[in-house]
Amino acid sequence: MMSKMKASVFYEPFKMQMEEVDIPEIAANEVLVKVKAVGICGSDLEYYYGGSPLTTPDGKGPLILGHETAGIVEDPGEIGASMGLKKGDEVVVNPVAPCFACKPCLHGHYNECDNVKVYGVGENGAFAEYVKAAATNVYKIPEGMSLEMGALAEPMACASYGIKKLDIQQGDTAIVFGCGTIGLIDVQLAHMNGAGQVIAVDVVDYNLEKALEMGALHAFNTLDQDSKYYTADLAQSIRDINNGRLADRAILPTGAMSAWQQALEVTAPCSTIVYFGLPSKADAVLQVPALDAIYNDRNIKFSWLAPLVWDNVFTALANGRVKLDSLITHRFALDDIEEGIKFMRESKEKKIKGIMVID
Repeated sequence: MMSKMKASVFYEPFKMQMEEVDIPEIAANEVLVKVKAVGICGSDLEYYYGGSPLTTPDGKGPLILGHETAGIVEDPGEIGASMGLKKGDEVVVNPVAPCFACKPCLHGHYNECDNVKVYGVGENGAFAEYVKAAATNVYKIPEGMSLEMGALAEPMACASYGIKKLDIQQGDTAIVFGCGTIGLIDVQLAHMNGAGQVIAVDVVDYNLEKALEMGALHAFNTLDQDSKYYTADLAQSIRDINNGRLADRAILPTGAMSAWQQALEVTAPCSTIVYFGLPSKADAVLQVPALDAIYNDRNIKFSWLAPLVWDNVFTALANGRVKLDSLITHRFALDDIEEGIKFMRESKEKKIKGIMVID
C-alpha cells in the first residue's frame, strides 16, 4: 500500500492547505479506514473562522479536521478483526473515543471522559484519504444504508441524545429552535417519540419549509418580517395553535442566545427545555429568572455529544424511519474542502448540509 496520502491540514483560523502526509500507522486496537464521505459540521466552521479552539494543547493545528466519517475498512487491526471487522467493510466512525476507565466512563458518561480523544478536534480526523480510529469506535453500516447516510450518523446520534433528554410524553407540543441539520433530525425524532405536534422556529424560510416537509405542523420565522411565517409574538402564536397553552417541550440545536432566552418565555409550567447548540461566544450567559423557574417547576437540561445512543441511530437510519437524504444539499471533493467550509458559512444559497465525498 502507498505510504502517503492527501490531507487538508488545518493550522490556524483561515489557514488550511492540501498536503501529502503519511498514511496513519495503526496500533493493535485501531482500525485504518479509507475515507469516502465526511460531513461538514458547524464546529468545523467555528474552528476555521476562529470562533472556537481545537482541543489540542494550544488550541491550534496542525491537525486534520473532519469528524462525521464514513468509509471502508482498509486494515481492521488485530482487535478489530477479533470483533468481526474485515477489509472492505463499510463503516462509520464515532469520533468520541473514551478511555473506558475513568469515573465518568465507569458511569456510562462517555461524553465527559477525563481522557477523551476526539478525531477531527484533538486527534487527526477525516478530511483526508485515510483516518485511523479505535476499534471500539468503528461500526459496520447496516445493509441498505449508503456511505453518505453514514456520514450523517454522528449528527443523528447527537440529535438522538438530545431528544432522549427531552423526555417527550405522548401528545406533547414540542418546539425545535433552529432547523439546520440537527434541528431537522430533531423534528422527525420528536414525532417518533410521541409529540402530538412539532413547531419549527427559525429565521430562514428555506429551513422552515424543510421542517414542514419533515413533519413539523407549524413554522414560525421570528426575524424576517417579509416572511409568510413571521411572528412578532411567538408565545401568542403558540397559544393560538395550542388551545391557549404554551409548549410542553423545547429543544435548541442553535447557539443563538436570543432563542435560548425565548425558550423560557414560550414553554409552559412543568415543561422541559434542552439546550444543545454551542453559543458563538465563550462568555455567553443564559438568564434564568429564578422564581419563575421554581414556581413553574421547570426542567432545564443541556445536551453534549452522544453517549449510549449509536445502536438506535443505525436502526432508525436503516429502516427508513428517519429521512436524511434531502438534508444533503451540497457535495465537495477533498481538494475543495476549504472552499466547501467557506461556502457553508458565507454563501447565501439555500443549503442545509454539506459533505465531502471521495469517489
